[in-house]
Amino acid sequence: MIRALLLTLGLCAVAAPASAAVTLCNQTTYILYTAVGYQSGSQAITQGWTRIPPGDCATPKLQPVGQFFFLSAKSSRAHSGPSHVWGGALRYCVKDTDFNLKTALGAQSCGSDDAFLTPFSPVNTGGAASWTTTLTESSRIASLDVARAIGIARLLNDIGYKIVPDKGPANKSFDDALKKFKAKMRMPTTASNDELFDALETEALKATAPAGYSVCNDSDGDIWAAIGLKQGNDWLSRGWWKVAPGACARTIATPLANDKIWLLVQGPTRHTLVGGPDRFCITDLEFETHARDKCQTHGLSEEGFAATNTKGLPGYAVHIGNNGLVPTKPAAN
Repeated sequence: MIRALLLTLGLCAVAAPASAAVTLCNQTTYILYTAVGYQSGSQAITQGWTRIPPGDCATPKLQPVGQFFFLSAKSSRAHSGPSHVWGGALRYCVKDTDFNLKTALGAQSCGSDDAFLTPFSPVNTGGAASWTTTLTESSRIASLDVARAIGIARLLNDIGYKIVPDKGPANKSFDDALKKFKAKMRMPTTASNDELFDALETEALKATAPAGYSVCNDSDGDIWAAIGLKQGNDWLSRGWWKVAPGACARTIATPLANDKIWLLVQGPTRHTLVGGPDRFCITDLEFETHARDKCQTHGLSEEGFAATNTKGLPGYAVHIGNNGLVPTKPAAN
């Protein structure tokens, strides 16, 4: 099970005259997903997630209104070990996937099955026209450049490359590992840091099985995935997740409590790549339904799903190739 570790939020705010935008910088060794929010009357407006690789800065889609805003961040699920959360004493609603929410201030619940409260830290901009907030991890990581270099080394280790510890990224084992990784991924020597972190995160997602249920696309084209599961006495089917080649989609975000998850995967022409004898209700568009029988009565279609055995595992990842389900040994984080 992934443990949430609340770390100190390092706020390094600098006023600058150029722009009225809030900028977030990542001076940690983790790929971060950030959420921001602000108060509007009696409501809290929250939005996420903005992805920021180590050593980089980004402008969140939601620009706070007023002198105060609040900020939360979480490490990418691609990293091995416990998940890390940057936040504070405030708690506001978020979702595991991208979201834009309005909830009552001081709410003790989020009023939605897939929304939950998470720690935020308040930031006082002092009314400055422009503001930069830097998330930090350790005083030893003294700059964005250092964070970027150690962040690359951390992801290489997450994937399985062996790097000599305590020598920092500037050593032969690091150079060899990075060279091998770029060769494996057929990356040009001119690849940008953004392209490198994208490739590292995608491969690390395949190497780890975070809590929940992930669908990874090892095929040459886009795939669409839907899942079915039992919740108490209720049957649930949900879809579609579009998964690009080489990417993974996390269809269930919480630790698994089911012996089986049922899976339906369709290929680029919407032909069935993974299916089975167990029938669930679906639609052609994005859907969530609690009906498993009499699908046509509810205005739904019916399709066969394949059962995947997840008994005793908090995390499970399936891999889909050009010919369907790729046999893999399930692994739990």
